[in-house]
Amino acid sequence: NTRITDPEILERRYPVLLNQFSLRKGSGGDGANRGGDGVIREVEPLRKLTMSILSERRVLQPYGLMGGESGKCGINLLIRREEGSADGKEGEMVVNMGGRCTTDVVPGERIRIETPGGGGYGLSGSKSITGSKR
Repeated sequence: NTRITDPEILERRYPVLLNQFSLRKGSGGDGANRGGDGVIREVEPLRKLTMSILSERRVLQPYGLMGGESGKCGINLLIRREEGSADGKEGEMVVNMGGRCTTDVVPGERIRIETPGGGGYGLSGSKSITGSKR
């Protein structure tokens, strides 16, 4: 779902609850023109589902141009319930899913998608082309 479907439409079409949908502040690279921030979406299934993700820029950062800094890489996380820890409490186990994955998820578990930020363009006001401060 790369078209950033409205939360109401996503929850109506699929048996999921969108726990978070927000900007990923600070993920865009610095520059005279700062790269755009990515988004965070955290989805929880309402019944057992097989979910797939196919994404890019999870290893290599979106590069900046003309002295602009790179944006942050994206990350896809599976947040599983973890029962029977040493203290007897239920906790969470966070697994990096990588850029391409298919897995089963059940209610109470979540998939968190943090999309990459864009690379910046041009030198920020405090840097020269060599990266030293002015």
